Amino acid sequence: MIALGVQGLVTGGFPTTWSGVLRSVPGRQAIAYLCAVVSLASGIGLLVPRAAAPASRLLLVYLLAWLLLVRTSYFFVAPFGVNSWWSVGDTAVMLAAAWVLYVWFAGDRDRQPFRFATGDSGLRIARVFYGVAMIPFGVAHFVNLQGTAPLVPAWLPWHVAWAYFTGGTFIAAGVAILAGVFAPLAASLSTLQMALFTLLIWVPVVVAGPNAGQWAEFVESLALTSGAWVVADSYRSGGRLAPR
Repeated sequence: MIALGVQGLVTGGFPTTWSGVLRSVPGRQAIAYLCAVVSLASGIGLLVPRAAAPASRLLLVYLLAWLLLVRTSYFFVAPFGVNSWWSVGDTAVMLAAAWVLYVWFAGDRDRQPFRFATGDSGLRIARVFYGVAMIPFGVAHFVNLQGTAPLVPAWLPWHVAWAYFTGGTFIAAGVAILAGVFAPLAASLSTLQMALFTLLIWVPVVVAGPNAGQWAEFVESLALTSGAWVVADSYRSGGRLAPR
């Protein structure tokens, strides 16, 4: 979140996580800076024990609002477009991670009035969002093959086959998580796959000197990997990343 915030403040635009605001919307520039401030403030807050609870609450509410008010509006413009489904999946992963963090950091002030959003029920909701997100991720690999296959590193053979394989594994992971069948394994393997995307595709690009678009994709991939890791960790007893 800190990287997303810094990126937004430096460019004055919307990183991929916060994209989707139409150019015709009044105060669009101010919204871009607001997204950057929320990202930066919540990211820093999560690193400070006393501020972690309100930071996770802020991030959860903001991402939920973004999903409902911005991302779902894509379907009114292009209901069958790849970007419409991908963008919802992107936000859903981040929302799932924020919900897990909220469950972990929630104090009595949150547990009493918002019992449905905390504890085991809160974790179940977060995992549903994550499971749903995996399906459009996978579908995008099939319907946007011309965009995914070229991303496979040049030293790997059978680029199209790898694109199909990774798309299929995302869909399988989403179905497994939603069905509760090998869900912890599915969450862990999908996290590993995102981490490998970041490591094998975007790290070499960053080392070689990325342009603005490539840098944004690297930050986005890193954020999604981190979010997936948080969700996968929620299946462990207490969670290794959970506060002690």
